[in-house]
Amino acid sequence: MRVVMVKVGCCGFAVARERYYENFEVLEIQKTFYQFPRLGTVLKWREEAPKGFEFTLKAPQLITHLPSSPTYRKLGYLIPEKEKANYGFFKPTDAVFEAWEKTQKIAQLLEAKIVIFQMPPSFQPTVENKRNMKKFFRKIKRQGLRLLWEPRGKWEGKDIKSLCSELGLVHCVDPFKAEAIPGEFAYFRLHGMSGYRYRYTDRDLRKLRVKCKEKKEIYCMFNNIYMFEDASRFKKVMGK
Repeated sequence: MRVVMVKVGCCGFAVARERYYENFEVLEIQKTFYQFPRLGTVLKWREEAPKGFEFTLKAPQLITHLPSSPTYRKLGYLIPEKEKANYGFFKPTDAVFEAWEKTQKIAQLLEAKIVIFQMPPSFQPTVENKRNMKKFFRKIKRQGLRLLWEPRGKWEGKDIKSLCSELGLVHCVDPFKAEAIPGEFAYFRLHGMSGYRYRYTDRDLRKLRVKCKEKKEIYCMFNNIYMFEDASRFKKVMGK
């Protein structure tokens, strides 16, 4: 009989940290996408979390998104106009590689093993984007990190499968919107059937349970306004 290991959590602290730690065993850090938290803050997260608690990280927008993205409003500082061309879309620049080194440091302090690269829909399967991806992932040091790629543009399955295989990436996906390309494990990010304000129904959660049975190791990370409640309900559906 195959044993399925399912880890359930939220993308970000949906409630007070102490309450979150009492209810879940994994959390995806979102703050690293918008701006780098202070290392003292990162250490505090690790020290106050229970033993065995797992953190995953969302890679910074400096690596994945162009400075024209509205998400840069939360960066905390302005990038000089002449430097904007050096950021985002996996461009193999010193600025992007420096952002990766900072991400690695945070992952090390959190004892995190997973980093998610969520791309904007504007990141299309162009020759340039594919070339930059290859240069970036071939050059960076991974230090044992498991790297996930969540494409959201008009990518075909064959391109996703090819790049994941060639670059040692795991395909990250919302299971209600696309099928995950098989990898060493699965990582579902649940964004809401109709968007961030969606509340998952009991029927939705039962369907998700079926999708989980198809995998050996899987993370189910809720990323909607009701993430804490929905993730808690899903744990009960899974008998956790």
